[in-house]
Amino acid sequence: MAQAVVTSSKLRLVFQVGMDDEGKPVLKAKTLSNIQKSATADQLFQAAQALIGLSNDTLSNIERVDNADLLA
Repeated sequence: MAQAVVTSSKLRLVFQVGMDDEGKPVLKAKTLSNIQKSATADQLFQAAQALIGLSNDTLSNIERVDNADLLA
């Protein structure tokens, strides 16, 4: 059975920075690398909340991106 071994984690904050000519939201993402693989969802959410306070844009989404190696 194959196993996935997480090699790195990132925290991605997606902001709505405006609207285009068709009325669709324009999104911009900020990605923070070197996040501890052992960080919990609550810890990442708290960190994101602190960073959101530094932005004037509207938050659209908070994402955790894990990269993993698949081993047989």
